[in-house]
Amino acid sequence: MPSRERVQALVAMVEEGKYLEALREFYAEDASMQENGEPPRAGRDRLIDHEWRMLEAHKEARTLPGSSYLLDGDRVVIHWTFVFTRRDGTSFRMEELAHQRWRGDRIVEERFYYDPAQLKGDK
Repeated sequence: MPSRERVQALVAMVEEGKYLEALREFYAEDASMQENGEPPRAGRDRLIDHEWRMLEAHKEARTLPGSSYLLDGDRVVIHWTFVFTRRDGTSFRMEELAHQRWRGDRIVEERFYYDPAQLKGDK
């Protein structure tokens, strides 16, 4: 079960834009992630590769400050707000909930919930 300080450290790292570093620091080697109803991806190395490809596909990705979270035993829910700028200069804002299950001080399962329509919009 993660401590409040451990979850706060994850939030701070993501808000600093250290996405790949956060995956290395906070995710178990056998962790899995799932986008809405899509099939899960498994294995930290695969998660890092997927995140790297997402970052490379965009001119900029940033997390807005002020993320909130709920912690209950080994379950954490984080409300993130991201702003992505595409290579063509258009951008979109994305809000999501990340539902996580932790084993000790590392995330082992994470599922994201968001409205896919946000991905189409230009802010």
